[in-house]
Amino acid sequence: MSACALSFVRTSRPLAEYPASPQAIDGRFHNPVPRPAQGFAGFVRILWDFTFNKPKTTVPAVPPRVLPLTRADLDAAPDRSLYRLGHSTLLVKLRGQWWITDPVFAERASPFRWMGPKRFHAPPIALDELPPLRGVLLSHDHYDHLDRDAVVRLAAKAQVFVTPLGVGDRLVAWGVPAEKVRQFDWWQEAAFDGLRIVSTPAQHFSGRGLFDSDRTLWTSWVLLDPPAPGESGDPGLRLFFSGDSGYFDGFAEIGRRFGPFDVTLLETGAYDPKWAYVHMQPAQTVQAHQDLRGRWLLPVHNGTFDLAMHAWDDPFEQVSALAGERGIPLATPRMGERIDLAAPQPTAPWWRE
Repeated sequence: MSACALSFVRTSRPLAEYPASPQAIDGRFHNPVPRPAQGFAGFVRILWDFTFNKPKTTVPAVPPRVLPLTRADLDAAPDRSLYRLGHSTLLVKLRGQWWITDPVFAERASPFRWMGPKRFHAPPIALDELPPLRGVLLSHDHYDHLDRDAVVRLAAKAQVFVTPLGVGDRLVAWGVPAEKVRQFDWWQEAAFDGLRIVSTPAQHFSGRGLFDSDRTLWTSWVLLDPPAPGESGDPGLRLFFSGDSGYFDGFAEIGRRFGPFDVTLLETGAYDPKWAYVHMQPAQTVQAHQDLRGRWLLPVHNGTFDLAMHAWDDPFEQVSALAGERGIPLATPRMGERIDLAAPQPTAPWWRE
């Protein structure tokens, strides 16, 4: 079961409604294609299997080795560098400024400190050691993507928090200055010092409590870094970050509007046939990459938390095999390993160590 299903703690503050959003109906957001109703009995069955029937292979026998990062490493990093810090947390340098996606530094992807999916590894760098951030990019409000403590501590370090509708309201309620929060509906966009960021659709859901299901929007993000001034040989850079999503025809539409993408950062992990409508299977991840007209595929949402019934390394093995069959360039960096987004290179299968 994904950490998404662990969102059962009641929220402490009512959320705003967005009736003008095409995605909102009666105070809740919806996917273009409604997801099947799970029901309470279905939730209990999933919870029972996740608690009592989980194979031992969902957790690595030995914690995976990470490459420690220092502030000096990041200060020296060239533009268009990317580092995986864990799960869907990515640190990306664009136009000389740092952005971080879905920053989760907590030991558990859970509303509780004492139970819930626990990290396989420590982050490659401590939260307080991060450099000043141009922005924090959030895809939705589930616990494995929105870490309240991390967000609150980053409020003084980041210039802006870019969120889907409603998620920004949570941040303001937690003490993030309202003037730092920018909220977007699907297909809305803004430019930040020349970096164009577009909120694009995803097939998912939201909520952090028993009574706030789908009260906030979920999104994927397109990042468009135009050619550097005076650099005639620079073609610019196009990135896609999926957040969480099931497979749907929205990927093809995003590809038509904004592709081809140089690198797609696509969810591959925490999947199961029972929740394919909100989390992609590996073959669907590879198909989504092709729908997006992507060049390099970099799978995320894996390697850090125990969120499903599959073996912890299954996402890497499956997507590697599928990408090889289809001739798709693949990068699977170790946590803390630098990827040059302007010229990615294949990486070693570190999960087999």
